[in-house]
Amino acid sequence: MAVTFSLLNGKYYTKTLKDFTLRYPHRGYGSRYFDWANSDSNQPYHSFGNGSAMRVSPVGFGFSTRKIVLVEAKKSASVTHNHPEGIKGAQATALAIFLARQGASKNEIKAQIESDFGYDLQRNYQDIQPEYRFDETCQGSVPEAIIAFLASENFEDAIRKAVALGGDADTQACITGGIAEAFYKEIPAELVTQTIRRLPHEFTEIIERFYFKFLGRKVNL
Repeated sequence: MAVTFSLLNGKYYTKTLKDFTLRYPHRGYGSRYFDWANSDSNQPYHSFGNGSAMRVSPVGFGFSTRKIVLVEAKKSASVTHNHPEGIKGAQATALAIFLARQGASKNEIKAQIESDFGYDLQRNYQDIQPEYRFDETCQGSVPEAIIAFLASENFEDAIRKAVALGGDADTQACITGGIAEAFYKEIPAELVTQTIRRLPHEFTEIIERFYFKFLGRKVNL
């Protein structure tokens, strides 16, 4: 929501991330991020955690060229996650979303992400899932989240596969889900309804504004 708000209002990511975190403090943030958000420092802390990829999906949806998507993904990550792997994870996720929006096939998305970022996406989901463990790093979770999308049949199946990996489930579901919505073009109405029930009204207003401004369509939440 903070990243989305920044894009809608032309606000710098650091201020918006801190403002939203302080207003909603009990939401399961990583300890280093939460310490940063509550500090007086605006300096990044060289993280390669997957939070940078988790929060980047609005960037993938919000811009019309590959170049701007990659630049903006780096900006959104580097205010905290300025380690090369933290930036890489955000850029890979945002680019996958952008390519899906443009109508790329799964094979095209896979090939482009492998080529640009060196992630191994040749592995089968079925081979990963039985032995996969919690990993909150970009390099240890973003490729797996993308593979969950590649193996999916629809949006709900993508989310289920991301969670069923048994890793950092909520974050990986965010990464997979952004790509899946861009590719499958919609989220089932029941999932939208159940999610909106759990969100503050402020968030639903932000979502409605974002869809209208950047995706050119109204959503009634």
